Amino acid sequence: MGATVAVVPSDGRILAPCDATVSSIYDTGHAVCLTTETGGELLIHIGIDTVRMEGKGFTKKVSDGDQVKAGDVLVEADLDAIREAGYDTATMMILTNADDYDSAKKAGPGQVDASSVVMKIKKA
Repeated sequence: MGATVAVVPSDGRILAPCDATVSSIYDTGHAVCLTTETGGELLIHIGIDTVRMEGKGFTKKVSDGDQVKAGDVLVEADLDAIREAGYDTATMMILTNADDYDSAKKAGPGQVDASSVVMKIKKA
């Protein structure tokens, strides 16, 4: 699908990784698509197979077309509800148009916080 990083969130606030436009937020709230200022297309998917929760445990904080800044809350996810439903809370960020970029450098394993850089993308 493209360059991917995964984070296991410590709280349920899923934050914008950069300044971007919300190109789509799924009705269920389990995934958000962002378009960066340089045209990067990011898919943020909260948990694994959480689409099966049909929106339970996800509160959308943005709408299609919204402009967001790095650190803005996109979705509030009830991590306990996700785990109790039997799903993994690992949250993936996928650069879906990675072929449009010369490089996508990903951070190595380790602890991250809201100010951590987990991926840098570069266009020619």
